[in-house]
Amino acid sequence: MVSLVVVALFLLQGALLQPPQAAAFKIYTTDESLTHHRITEAAFLRKMADVCRNVATARGKDFTLPINSKLTATIVQKACSNAFSSLLKLSTFNLAIIQTSISNAAVDRKQFSTAHHFDDEDFKNGRDLITKGIASVKVSIKKGNYLSARSSLGAVCHTLQDFYSHSNWVELGSTAPFSTLIKPELPLSNIAGPNTKTCRNCVGEDCSDNILPDVLQQKTLTSGYFSLIFSSKPAGKCSHGGFFDRTSSREPTGGINKDDISSYHGFLHFRAAEMAINATMELLEDIRLATGDQAFLRLMGLTQSSVLAFVFDITDSLSQYIEVFKKVCLSIIDSRKGTSEEPSEYVLVPFNGQGSGPLIRTANADTFKEYINSLSASVAGNFSDMFLSELLLTLTRVPPSSDIFVLTDASAKDTELKSSVKAMIESTKSTVNFLLTSSLLPSEEDASLSRSLSLSDIQLYRDLAHVSGGQTIDVTNTTLSQANAVISDAITADLVTVLQVERSSAKAENFSFVLDPSLSNTTVYITGDSLVFTLYSPTGVSQSGSVADGPLGSILTVGSIKRVKLNSDNQTGEWKISINATSSYTLKVIGQSSVNVLFYFVEIVEGGHGDSWGQRFTRPFIGRNATLFVSVTGGDSVTVTDVLLVEASGSNVVNGTIKALGATDFLVNIDRIPEWPFVVQLKGLLNDSTTRSLPSRFQRQSPTQQQGSRFTITAQPNSTIEPGTPFVLNFTLVTNATGGSYTIRARTDRSFSVSFPSSLNAGTEGSAQGTVTLTAPSNTESGTDVTLTIEAEDPESSDSNYVALRFTVMTTVTDFSSPVCQVVSIKADCPVECSRASWELSTNLTDGNGTGIVGVSLSRGNGSLSLSNVMSADGTNVTVAFYNASCCSQEVELVAVDRVGNVGTCFTSIKSPSTTVSPSGSTTVSPSGSTTVSLNGTTTVSLKGSTTVSLNGSYSVSFSMCVALVGLLLSFLYG
Repeated sequence: MVSLVVVALFLLQGALLQPPQAAAFKIYTTDESLTHHRITEAAFLRKMADVCRNVATARGKDFTLPINSKLTATIVQKACSNAFSSLLKLSTFNLAIIQTSISNAAVDRKQFSTAHHFDDEDFKNGRDLITKGIASVKVSIKKGNYLSARSSLGAVCHTLQDFYSHSNWVELGSTAPFSTLIKPELPLSNIAGPNTKTCRNCVGEDCSDNILPDVLQQKTLTSGYFSLIFSSKPAGKCSHGGFFDRTSSREPTGGINKDDISSYHGFLHFRAAEMAINATMELLEDIRLATGDQAFLRLMGLTQSSVLAFVFDITDSLSQYIEVFKKVCLSIIDSRKGTSEEPSEYVLVPFNGQGSGPLIRTANADTFKEYINSLSASVAGNFSDMFLSELLLTLTRVPPSSDIFVLTDASAKDTELKSSVKAMIESTKSTVNFLLTSSLLPSEEDASLSRSLSLSDIQLYRDLAHVSGGQTIDVTNTTLSQANAVISDAITADLVTVLQVERSSAKAENFSFVLDPSLSNTTVYITGDSLVFTLYSPTGVSQSGSVADGPLGSILTVGSIKRVKLNSDNQTGEWKISINATSSYTLKVIGQSSVNVLFYFVEIVEGGHGDSWGQRFTRPFIGRNATLFVSVTGGDSVTVTDVLLVEASGSNVVNGTIKALGATDFLVNIDRIPEWPFVVQLKGLLNDSTTRSLPSRFQRQSPTQQQGSRFTITAQPNSTIEPGTPFVLNFTLVTNATGGSYTIRARTDRSFSVSFPSSLNAGTEGSAQGTVTLTAPSNTESGTDVTLTIEAEDPESSDSNYVALRFTVMTTVTDFSSPVCQVVSIKADCPVECSRASWELSTNLTDGNGTGIVGVSLSRGNGSLSLSNVMSADGTNVTVAFYNASCCSQEVELVAVDRVGNVGTCFTSIKSPSTTVSPSGSTTVSPSGSTTVSLNGTTTVSLKGSTTVSLNGSYSVSFSMCVALVGLLLSFLYG
């Protein structure tokens, strides 16, 4: 099966220009230059291949993937699945890379300080940003907030990668990353002083020799100065260079950036990009050691599937259904537990007329089953529930692309939140399915408890379900088992939408859709009352909707839903379906496939980076031109021929013009954003490399509807806020009309304190500024994420727009010291037949005045590790680690992590038999030989022969002394 993820990124060319900053590795390019996206992707692929290689080796499995080969997400996913003995996720692995890359790109759009790009020799503040960002990544992972972690990780990667393009680290002849940038306990040294001259004029356009010889010889670190407005810079300093850099025209002229191959130092672009890849890998390794393999795999998306959420109405009118639905939920959980389709997380939101909650969130299936079993009916305070509030809470608290199921028989009291719920569905792309029971006639004994849904109530739920790509299912006690089949379809792994249409009027119409060889378990849903349909296969075979089991598939009826499960044979090709209905209806075709489509709104910013983009968290302008950025993984197996905006409830189409930017990236120009809600549809050719057959046609469609607005609302947030400290966020409303008053609403999913203006007047210039003040309670736990949504509505037209922003609450980190490892003893007496004996290692691990060690684990080695805690004579907490392994397993690396994620390592390797080394105190030993012990990367012991050495006290044994010692030992042993 061919693997593909298509990411359609709306690049809004009509966006306001932002103040540009010094150029960085390009966001996209038409030449062979490496972009921030490619650098990040390469680092992700190489690091995962490296991790999986080590796992395979530790588990005694073959791993033949060369680390420097041309890697793809598909190759890495398959190799890692073998190493971990389970099928790891390809689609979410691609998504993790994309989410991180989008956050990386956003730095060029939102962050203009010298520190974010290592301009103007601002190394200290640049490293401080990296340090804070890494801490944010680690604390988000600790709380299970992987989307927030990827957002912070992308921003950190951008600044880290810019260092190698904007500084002279590569010109200095460096062959390894500058690890000091991710190790704040190490000093930043040999940085050019404010009066140190670093460059001379370029010779015309030739800047290959513009860095002063003294700077290169003395290994002095510098970076280019940049300004869009002012040409001044300190005397003798290097410029960044480029069209937008006015300082590059002031002596010394030219620049030193390596952003692409056409830059002043473009001849070093590929060396700088390779260094940036290695530095990103080093960063990922630090995060892996701090969080562990399982959490790291979740961060990478390789073990992260969708989240399963239930919003339960537990009022007593539903008592007869609650027990049955509990059984359905438990059945779904059990059927997926331990499989590749097991959800990565479960969420439960119970509510009734008296209140809601608490929201329960867990990754443990058994724990979640206990919560489900504890649910029971309660007396409602009011038959009209604040239902949309609970759905809105769920949408903001679950990760994007989650599956949400709602059980209720009540109308919504808070219908004014409909636009907010639709906006959050658009933003999160989660699927909402409604299980409705109130269309039934109650029995005599429960008639007094019955709540009825009006036609408008039912239509509200249908509208929200359809916007999300979900279903509205009418459930009875007799049809519950059939409904279970629909529910199971909705949470199938690797679910894709081939076609989804909605018609609000009664008329006969014909539809066609293409099924490709990668699809399996294809299902057709037709929802509506009093409709007649006929399905036609590519070979001309037909089946009427009145035939339950026919030549094309089996038909199951659940309320107003007709579910057609196609037979597994002969599905490939163009299918047709004719529908004749007397009222509104929907048609949906879904299946399982690795070929999928994802899209995000982003905006183009012209300036110091040429054209860069970042994700927009708001609706695009109606009537203005836009660009779709399409990124394809597995592009050798697919050709995109059409990208369309298709009217969600009609037949109008806006065609895009496709321009290739390379092997996997495309720009799709759209003339205008339509007035009507739309979905994104892709068509193309799918190649089957296994059968070498002719390419097959394929199509995919985004399940979530999108829509534009006649005004936009934007904000420039930080990624973190401090508990107890008010955070002030400025936002801007821009309209293509003159004047007008707009209603403003702002809310969070954590009930944090929020203050905001109730309205804004756009004025004669068609824009207005507003401020939101957000305060997290002082006792908020570090790592908590919060979603802030700011909405604006035009009361006259009911047009609305929103901006949804995610923050991480984080206390200030002051501990940047890594735990320290000290070897107490090594005992190895290993014969030639290594399996007949074992060796031992004893170490003491401490964290000094830091936050304390919270975990010690094995990063390498397959022996046994035991831990104990003791108090030293000076009152220091000491973690004693004892390791025992077979002599066949000759290497071990211990990893100690403190409370804020600082990492200390202790690597030991035995290479010769009968060696015992017992240092104590603060001893540093650095000889050479065949048996190696490494502490925190600085201490090495290498002795040969059956020797016992004891070093007591605070001694430093130099290399020459150790050579002499080894010589004496060899003389004694061998004469």
